Amino acid sequence: MLVSYNWLKNYVDLGNLTPEELAAKITKSGIVVEGVEYVAEKSTDVVVGYVESCEKHPNADKLNLCQVDVGDQKLQIICGAPNIARGQKVAVAKPGAVLPGNFKIKKVKLRGIESNGMICSLKELGIEEKYVPAEIAEGIFVFPSDAVVGESAEQLLNLNDAILELDVLANRADALSMLGVAYEAGAILNQPVKLPDVAVNITEELEAEDFVSVEVEAADLNPYYGAFVIKDVEIKPSPLWMRNYLMAAGIRPINNVVDITNYVLLEYGQPLHAFDYDKFGSDKVVIRRAAKGEKIVTLDEQERTLTEANLVITNGTEPVALAGVMGGASTEVTAETRNVLLEAAYFDSASVRGTVKQTGLRSESSTRFEKGIDPNRVKNAGIRAALLMQQYANGKVAAGTAEFDQLDRSEKIVEVDTWRINDRLGTDMSADDIALVLTKLKFDFKQEENIFTVQVPTRRGDIGIFEDMLEEVARIYGYDNLPFTLPQGEAQAGALTLRQSLKRKVNKYIQSTGLSETMTYSLTDAANIDRLISPEIKEKAVSPVSLAMPMSEEHKYLRQSVLPEVLRVLSYNNARNQANLGFYEVGTVFVSSESEISKQPDEKLRLSAALTGKWVDHSWQQEKKEVDFYVVKGIVEGLFDYLELDVAFRQAKLADMHPGRSAVLEMNGQTVGFIGQVHPSLAKKLDLKETYVMDINLEAVFEAFEDVPSYTQIPKYPSVARDIAFILDEGIHAGDVKELIESVGAPLVNKVEIFDVYQGANLEEGKKSIAYSLLYQHPDKTLKDDEVEESYQHILHAVNEKFGAYVRS
Repeated sequence: MLVSYNWLKNYVDLGNLTPEELAAKITKSGIVVEGVEYVAEKSTDVVVGYVESCEKHPNADKLNLCQVDVGDQKLQIICGAPNIARGQKVAVAKPGAVLPGNFKIKKVKLRGIESNGMICSLKELGIEEKYVPAEIAEGIFVFPSDAVVGESAEQLLNLNDAILELDVLANRADALSMLGVAYEAGAILNQPVKLPDVAVNITEELEAEDFVSVEVEAADLNPYYGAFVIKDVEIKPSPLWMRNYLMAAGIRPINNVVDITNYVLLEYGQPLHAFDYDKFGSDKVVIRRAAKGEKIVTLDEQERTLTEANLVITNGTEPVALAGVMGGASTEVTAETRNVLLEAAYFDSASVRGTVKQTGLRSESSTRFEKGIDPNRVKNAGIRAALLMQQYANGKVAAGTAEFDQLDRSEKIVEVDTWRINDRLGTDMSADDIALVLTKLKFDFKQEENIFTVQVPTRRGDIGIFEDMLEEVARIYGYDNLPFTLPQGEAQAGALTLRQSLKRKVNKYIQSTGLSETMTYSLTDAANIDRLISPEIKEKAVSPVSLAMPMSEEHKYLRQSVLPEVLRVLSYNNARNQANLGFYEVGTVFVSSESEISKQPDEKLRLSAALTGKWVDHSWQQEKKEVDFYVVKGIVEGLFDYLELDVAFRQAKLADMHPGRSAVLEMNGQTVGFIGQVHPSLAKKLDLKETYVMDINLEAVFEAFEDVPSYTQIPKYPSVARDIAFILDEGIHAGDVKELIESVGAPLVNKVEIFDVYQGANLEEGKKSIAYSLLYQHPDKTLKDDEVEESYQHILHAVNEKFGAYVRS
């Protein structure tokens, strides 16, 4: 809400407060003033001048030679504005004047003739171009005929005004009007509020109901509709003071009738709409729900297709306005308008909000209807506008109002007492203190000793219970006056949760390997929604979750895998000549087991990464090597070692992955992710070279993590190392053999590692050699050779029997 300081002074005495001081007081009382800006920079020596003559410059076709009376002297000024003419009263910057931007006016010669001063446009006086009326956007500003020659133009044009920008929250709809802000300032400063005049001189021979009737078919959405009739209006510019206030509030003046509706909207917080009565096409106003597929062309010249959820104003046949949002182009007030049908209505907030959401239209009117308006101001606002049209458009106001009225205007009653207020606030206020606060707020109340029965005015729709009144008392009494104490009771030092700590550990380790973190959208498109999904998620997810109203097709679904988005980042960087890349993301995926969503999908945290090109493990400072399956496998193994968890790898064929270079990750027999090479066909689509990925279910990892520091005693007894190499069929997995060795060799075999895999010369076709290093160690004694040999032979026999292997000589 933009509040003009000069306009506000018409309703409440602000004393000697500067705009900045007033802003500070309003902010302290609970409504934040985000800033104070002045309408224009300070200018000097700019006055009203009268153009006595205007002739063509003898040496320039597009310049005019003007003789201008500025009160204390007459000046010869050369002006190039297309709308300059004899008999006008204009803004003149005299020689020596300083305009906004520190632009100094001097005597100059233009095409050989002296010019003493400058005739100014509004833009040259510092007013933003978007607020300048269209008809004078390229010319100078002309004052009304009653402007006094020699008078300061700065004051006449309200250039010395300051604008307070209020951040009005949804509960304080009353502050979306000048009167609402006046009540707020009046309460803060303990000043009375002067309300506008609504005494209209009715034209007795005209009755509003003779010209129009009102029929409401949707009373639940429109409990009040009032129609006023103003005849024989004269469309012309609105008075200068009104144009000034509208521009200060961020609204561009149009003509007197439209400006008056906008002025009253800002003054009362009550939206109004003026129809051209002669274009209305009927003597009946019918308010109803729109028919499905019905169309209307709104004032912005856009055709809107309506639904049954939209409320429309019609002439009994076709829509002429979207209720509470925007009028229709067919009944717009123009320069030819002579008779006005003025609407003052109360529309349901939810209905207006739904129409705004559907159409994408948002206006000053809809903003106020959405937050709720004062039911007791609706008709008065219409009367106020009719009075202004009588004064400034020479209109004849018909007696009475054609209306439909089922509006509840009752005021809420809230009871407060001194003890409860002091108990909640920790204060020691007396009953007189509370009575003073209620008086400042302009609330009617009855007092019986320490108990107050407060009648809350309808302009304050945010107040309905004791706690609301408690807040009002606190803020007007002054938050600075409330006592403060240190918190009492036991305190607990802040710390990360276990989940937060584990996320940091994962990030710390993955970053140490040389991967860079990325953050991508949680939304994806149809092409990626079923791509690179981990097997354990694929088992649970029935169908992807789609958005009802996506912003674009690229962000239509909640992702089921993070990898497609990480690969998109990889592709983006690769296309910009970045060859050696590694990115990871710790992010959520969304899993739903329902074909039709009835509840929120499950959110699962995952670690996903993608690598291509050359890579170096920064934690070991190795030389760069081409990324392959074992690089990614090594990162995963290192992470699980860092978290002191066991992980197993099982070769698997997965969609969108290379069939021979992919594996699922298992922990305690459960699948927790996968690693491997992206299928070459998918890599080609993404314009990527050989690329490897990993995807890990961090929810399962965190659940298995034990938050107990581990400790293994340093062995007291020596270990014995034995190496063994098996000749196996190439289809046998090295990991399966390793598990069997660990099982049979327990408890003497302390560690088993693969150190060599060989295929080639001296081996039969279809065979491979895998070499294992076995570490024997007993925690309580030194092992004897025969014990080691016995265990070794058991292992040989078990492996040979299960896998048909034999020992390589």
